[in-house]
Amino acid sequence: MEGTKKGYSKFIRPATYILDLIAINAIAFLVLSTSLVSAYFHIFITLSWSIISLNVSFYEVFRYTKIIEILNKLVKQFFLYTILCYSFAGFYEEDTDAKTIFIYILVCLFTISSIKFAIYHSLKKFGWLLFDSIKHAIILGKGVNIENLTEVLENPDYGYRLVKRFGAGDTKEDMAAAFDFALREGIDELFVSLSDLSKTKINEFVEFSEHHLKTIKFVPENREIFDNNFKLDYYGYVPVLSINRTVLHEPITKMFKRTFDILFSLFVIVFVLSWLTPLLAILIKMESKGPVFFRQGRPGIDETEFMCFKYRSMQINKTTEKEASKNDPRVTRIGKFMRKTSIDELPQFLNVLLGDMSVVGPRPHLWSQNKAYGNRIKRYMVRHYVKPGITGLAQVRGFRGEIETDEDMINRIKYDVFYIENWSLILDLKIIAQTVINIFQGEEKAY
Repeated sequence: MEGTKKGYSKFIRPATYILDLIAINAIAFLVLSTSLVSAYFHIFITLSWSIISLNVSFYEVFRYTKIIEILNKLVKQFFLYTILCYSFAGFYEEDTDAKTIFIYILVCLFTISSIKFAIYHSLKKFGWLLFDSIKHAIILGKGVNIENLTEVLENPDYGYRLVKRFGAGDTKEDMAAAFDFALREGIDELFVSLSDLSKTKINEFVEFSEHHLKTIKFVPENREIFDNNFKLDYYGYVPVLSINRTVLHEPITKMFKRTFDILFSLFVIVFVLSWLTPLLAILIKMESKGPVFFRQGRPGIDETEFMCFKYRSMQINKTTEKEASKNDPRVTRIGKFMRKTSIDELPQFLNVLLGDMSVVGPRPHLWSQNKAYGNRIKRYMVRHYVKPGITGLAQVRGFRGEIETDEDMINRIKYDVFYIENWSLILDLKIIAQTVINIFQGEEKAY
């Protein structure tokens, strides 16, 4: 079957956010008084707009989002934004003109609304021209909402291709057939009727979703099963429950984390790698023949392979899928120092800049480890929901280096999943700070 058409849809929301920031700042410059519109004011409205948009999910607009929901987001966003603008203007009483502020808000409202509805209309009608992703879907079950959902998904405006429908999904045969088909045909999303579906079966669908990185969406016939683990959306007038992933899957959050990654990696590359790499290159070449950098394919986000960079710390050998152990004879003298201080990992800031990794996240495992533990450890594959990191919560808690027992990997996964489900910028900064502290203190399993 033809694979999912990957395109530029992931850039639409970040681009809209940037366009909105340009608009509110440009309008402020043109409409408001010179004394009010200072550098502080521009910083204030930029931060205010960003924080409010995160709280009201202003940029969480999809093809299936209803007009009334978009209007609701606009009202919330501008109500709070208006209050903050008037609050800031209060510091400039002699220059404050309430009418001018009101005109500024109205012009912003008109401009932002026009941008939002223009993009929404383009997504609905011309998504294929924008290289928007087409998601392949299957449906399991029957019922009134399932029949209505079928009509919705067959409408190209929603960006889906409905590939096949299966039975009720409450038998092992139906589930096995659907799971096999989804894996074989590269299905992106499974819509499952919750009618007559036991909690055990629901858990099996959830485990399939986590293990194979597929999106499961449940379609209820009533509202009895709603709880905090689900996010409610409407496809047309059909309620659909999506399993909540994490805040890291929200477009604006991803953009903030990506911006931090770019700035942090550029700082390290310019001020550290620029002079450290030539020095280490000489030492590495003096001790052993071979390249300065070691490159190896590792599973990244959605288990897609990327080339992971490191300073070469071992003699050239053919056992690259075997992780380093204590007193490993393959490790060179300079390599031992680099591994002890984690300097060998620094080239991965190039991976961060390229977008394959993040500064903080689950460490990228070997492919052999994925094969060995993917089916044995529950929720192992959840770590592939996000980009791998140069450092991570599991590493600063001591679960780094060689995996000697299953318990070592279980503990590592426990911290990886906790990080993914409880991410915050503060948590990232704490992990980075602890990583630096651990480097200077020395780590037992850094070899």
